[in-house]
Amino acid sequence: MALYRTVSEKEATGKVKKVYKDIMTTKKIDFVPNFWKALSINPDHLEATWQKLKAVMKPGKLDLLTKEIIALAVSATNNCEY
Repeated sequence: MALYRTVSEKEATGKVKKVYKDIMTTKKIDFVPNFWKALSINPDHLEATWQKLKAVMKPGKLDLLTKEIIALAVSATNNCEY
């Protein structure tokens, strides 16, 4: 049982629905990962966090794949279970 309520893809409206759609489109997936659903209780925070992540992960001196590999390595090094 969850500690707090989240918004599912089916019940999402407004800003949450827009961000969910952008997440699925950008990441080319057909679901919203639980991390983003956890932020759905505050639509403004969800949107701001998603926009910041998109800005950081934009290709620049490093391509997206390299940035994702680095993020994965940092998470593994820090024993992140998620």
